[in-house]
Amino acid sequence: MISLVMTVMAPDQPGLVEALAACLNRHGGNWQESRMAHLDGQFVGLLRVQLQPEQAPPLIASLAALEGVRVQVSEPSSQQQPTKETVLLEILGQDRVGIVKELSQVLSTHRVNVEELETTVENAPWSGEQLFRAKARLQVPPEQSMEELREKLQAIGSDLMVEVVLSRKV
Repeated sequence: MISLVMTVMAPDQPGLVEALAACLNRHGGNWQESRMAHLDGQFVGLLRVQLQPEQAPPLIASLAALEGVRVQVSEPSSQQQPTKETVLLEILGQDRVGIVKELSQVLSTHRVNVEELETTVENAPWSGEQLFRAKARLQVPPEQSMEELREKLQAIGSDLMVEVVLSRKV
């Protein structure tokens, strides 16, 4: 068995997930994990499937034939990843340009991998101002001091006027 990772994008409409699932089923693909969402009228998704190696080319051809659906398929890396600590990052503050850029620059400098990131902009209940909220799951290399990383993120958060909370995953 091999694993394929796919990105999917199409104008949102009922039946897209069923069309993907039916295509996978026809080629013996097993749907393993996915993240899917509706964003500004578009359906976007990431999914990982397992199947027999000889089924990959016909599956990819079938996916490419789905009308209005863009699919990109890649095989995941087989390299062994070093052990890293999983931590959670939460951000909350008044929305402004550059929040993700500034915080991700600190993470990149400290070789921290962003494994999952979810962001929203919402109205503050007390004032109606636009609030930026983010949650991220991070992989921190063992040689990186959590205290140093926390200090750097909180310093940037202070400059950006956003609350930054870094905690070990429970």
